[in-house]
Amino acid sequence: MEKNNKKLVIFCGPSGTGKSTLANFVAPLLPLGFSVSATTREKRSGETDGVQYYFIAKEEFKKKIAEDAFVEYEEFYNQYYGTLKSELERIWSAGKSAMFDVDVLGAINLKKKFGDRALTIFISPPSKEVLFERLEKRATSNPEDLKLRKDRAEKELAKASEFDHIVINDDLEKAKSEALEIVKKFLS
Repeated sequence: MEKNNKKLVIFCGPSGTGKSTLANFVAPLLPLGFSVSATTREKRSGETDGVQYYFIAKEEFKKKIAEDAFVEYEEFYNQYYGTLKSELERIWSAGKSAMFDVDVLGAINLKKKFGDRALTIFISPPSKEVLFERLEKRATSNPEDLKLRKDRAEKELAKASEFDHIVINDDLEKAKSEALEIVKKFLS
């Protein structure tokens, strides 16, 4: 496979914007393979190792960092998250482009590393207030965690202009259609 066919499609945005919903809509319609991230956080109910994440102990994750096994990684909420190089090779060897649903810093790091081979799509809420309402409705955690998520969302929203495209998710069907067209154009 030619190197220029090894593309990345990156959906990004604060928690509660619908980035996973949009990524999960687009992925099966195009030659895309989901990149499964590695993490040191505990597996949640209903999650399967190798599907939602590769669940790795902190010591093992740090060993992989030392071995340069990651394309990108970061630490937040006292846990590590990253993309294994082997994950990209798995997807590319299947003749697909890699699809990501990652946080803002991960997206920016991937774009820096892959340049024009990476498409970054920032999924934005109609407003900060709407986003905060969504976060409060789905809050399964304590008030301190909700405050952390709101603070993080504000920082992430400030980085939207660094992305190739911004899709405002105020009408889900419209956002799905817009995201699909952006990705189709990039892959063609």
